Amino acid sequence: MIAVDKERAATRGFDLLPERVLTVAGIYGPNASGKSNVLDAIAWLSMAVARSLRGWDDDLPRDAHRFGKGPSSPSVFDLDLMVGGVRYAYQLEVEDSAVTYESLDAYPERRRRNLFTRHGEEIDFRRGLDGARGMRELLTPTTLVLSTAMRLANSDMRHVGRAIAGMKVLGLHRRERHSYSFSDSTMRILFNEVERVEARTDVPLANAAAETIELLRFADPGIDSFKWVRRESPTGEGSERRLRLIHRVGGEPIAFDLKDESAGTQMWFRLIGPARAALRDGRTLLFDEIDASLHPRLSARLIEIFRDPQTNPSGAQLVFTSHDASLLNTLNRDEVWFTEKGADGTTHLVALAEFGGERVRKSLNLERAYLQGRFGAIPEIDQAEVRDALGLVSRRSDG
Repeated sequence: MIAVDKERAATRGFDLLPERVLTVAGIYGPNASGKSNVLDAIAWLSMAVARSLRGWDDDLPRDAHRFGKGPSSPSVFDLDLMVGGVRYAYQLEVEDSAVTYESLDAYPERRRRNLFTRHGEEIDFRRGLDGARGMRELLTPTTLVLSTAMRLANSDMRHVGRAIAGMKVLGLHRRERHSYSFSDSTMRILFNEVERVEARTDVPLANAAAETIELLRFADPGIDSFKWVRRESPTGEGSERRLRLIHRVGGEPIAFDLKDESAGTQMWFRLIGPARAALRDGRTLLFDEIDASLHPRLSARLIEIFRDPQTNPSGAQLVFTSHDASLLNTLNRDEVWFTEKGADGTTHLVALAEFGGERVRKSLNLERAYLQGRFGAIPEIDQAEVRDALGLVSRRSDG
């Protein structure tokens, strides 16, 4: 996420960091090349920091590489991030049953300051670190120090833990349920509004709800408002609320259950809450297969929201995977990454900016160059092999 073209308004700067930082990165590559794995690794680390203290007991639920020596090798994570204007470097190494290494360094004056280093169950805290004794008492073989820091540590370590644990995830179904609370969801935003109305607060639609409906109109201009209706629960025990979106057609309001909306509208609806939360708090949003249900114009609109300092004043970051080559026309050359699968099944992640020469000049049409295979990272399809796979063999005459 380090900018190459630093003069652009879309990049962000920090007093204690010589580089400029990007707010958007798109990952491209063939099917099964590991695009989702890149996001899944980041999402797993976020989940681990958020849940290890209360959710992990004897086993550590890592996802080891399944080929070669992967299952018997440790999983290693190395993350650099800016929190409160200060750079931090977090390292973690885990095996199936224990954390084998963990450390956190801070650079408050561009010089390294180790806050803690852990080897197995042995841990050294920086002298005078607030909360060190309590963290030591909570530590187990499967508990991350950074997880305990969110409860007991000084403000610096607590903020770093929350920044990692607070990442938002969409599209990675194994991780989504851990990625954000109901309070961050679009449903919660609109549910807050009905609670406010039922409390008989005679004021116009709350800002959050009004903005949500306005954003929904990007997906479907016909959406006019919303309402909650009560229905008997499927178990017959009491009632439940169900959201209905109001469309206005020919001046007449027509209500639809959310499940009856188009797949694109449903995805955009699900996206609004986590995106708002990420933009509000300056967090990271991971979005796998952004093009799966969203129209390219909606995807481009989301990218622009994260780029624009006015709509993203806190420097939130959007990292997404996609097959949609048209989005490359909206991305700068330093915002594009490629994945390729190695012979051993591992994923190689390469920045477009690492390609040299005229291939990545600013005026290059990235979509055309990518589809021409000038950067690799596209599927190679041999038509003769397709015919063979389908059992379609050309018949040739002997005459």
